[in-house]
Amino acid sequence: MRTTHAAAITAALLLALTACGSEDDSKPASPPPAYKVAEQDTTGNVRNVTVEVESTKNLRAVFDDVIKDLDDEAGYHVLINCSTGGTGTSDNRLANGKYAVGNMGAAATGLEEGASEFTTNEGRTCPAS
Repeated sequence: MRTTHAAAITAALLLALTACGSEDDSKPASPPPAYKVAEQDTTGNVRNVTVEVESTKNLRAVFDDVIKDLDDEAGYHVLINCSTGGTGTSDNRLANGKYAVGNMGAAATGLEEGASEFTTNEGRTCPAS
């Protein structure tokens, strides 16, 4: 009885995971809003990419678009800032991300090779948003 019950639970969990995965895959990716790469390191094992945006909308799409062309082996730190609004006492950082390319990227970021991590800074706004 226990074996049958455990098998049913396992099957239900696998079905739920499969359904979630297929639902996410079927959605078209939204295009990123306009952004500008303001500064990008081109050498070293750890590289910063500073991006400026006019709005807080769809920052994950901006991050994904920026990292898709990064292929030199390194650990990338993507800093997404509002193009206006930062002062000496108020940071304009909207989001941060990391991306690991190759062994060196994994060592530099603490992520698996090819993995990324992205977080937004809650409560931040751009004057234009």
